[in-house]
Amino acid sequence: MLAPPSTVPAASPLYVCDATQPRRLERALQDLGGGFRRWRLAAALAWLDIRNRYRGSVLGPIWLTLSTAVMVFALGLLYSSLFQLSLAEYLPWLAVSLIIWNMIAQTVNDACTTFTGAEGIIRQMPLPYTIHVLRMVLRNALTAAHSLPLALLVLLLFGAMPGWEALLALPGLVVVAVNAIAVGIFLGMVCARFRDIGPIVASVMQLAFFLSPVLWKPELLGERQVWLPLNPFYVLMEVVRGPLLSGGAAPVVWASALLWTGAACAAALAFFVRFRGRIAFWI
Repeated sequence: MLAPPSTVPAASPLYVCDATQPRRLERALQDLGGGFRRWRLAAALAWLDIRNRYRGSVLGPIWLTLSTAVMVFALGLLYSSLFQLSLAEYLPWLAVSLIIWNMIAQTVNDACTTFTGAEGIIRQMPLPYTIHVLRMVLRNALTAAHSLPLALLVLLLFGAMPGWEALLALPGLVVVAVNAIAVGIFLGMVCARFRDIGPIVASVMQLAFFLSPVLWKPELLGERQVWLPLNPFYVLMEVVRGPLLSGGAAPVVWASALLWTGAACAAALAFFVRFRGRIAFWI
């Protein structure tokens, strides 16, 4: 006697992809959400990067603080004489400006290798791409934190310690962090596709250093300083530097910073939605 046919349904495939419905936006948002939920993994990888960078070094990350201190005092003595400014007025400005600029510039330069630097992990583990972006941002944030004692020391020595208005720098840091994530996604993808973009970005950052008020103060431009909010690097520095040195940033600076942030996030999201599926092939 023949056994009755089995009524158990056939197992359905675990993963089905319809090429006619790629659902790019849904997958990009899932990637972003999964990456932010695993921020502890990104922080652990960032800390591992810092430990590997200073492996075998005697002073470790203190070398970065010492080099920044030497640059601050050397440039402070020179440019305070050139600009006819007192050292007590110019040195706190220079110390805070250099620390913020170094954080921004290093983040932009590292953004070019966001995905190519994580090639081994991307090829072997199905992790959200956002984790690699957060890894880069947190690594540079931890590196910049090593220079915070230097800024506090200079402000204390010259009697320029801020009051409660210094808390306004926290929203500024949030704006800088959002821009860092957006730039990490955008430049990470563009530089993975076109490898010659990285050196171009490095050259642009060198030019932006001299065109932005890092060594010089905006007041030296006279009436032309009204055009400074068009410079994204200036407004990103000023929303953090202003509360620490001058009691806060002007409303036009905040408006420009938010506009630049919105533009950066829109461009990053558009590229991430459209080309996220190609990152693994580009690297």
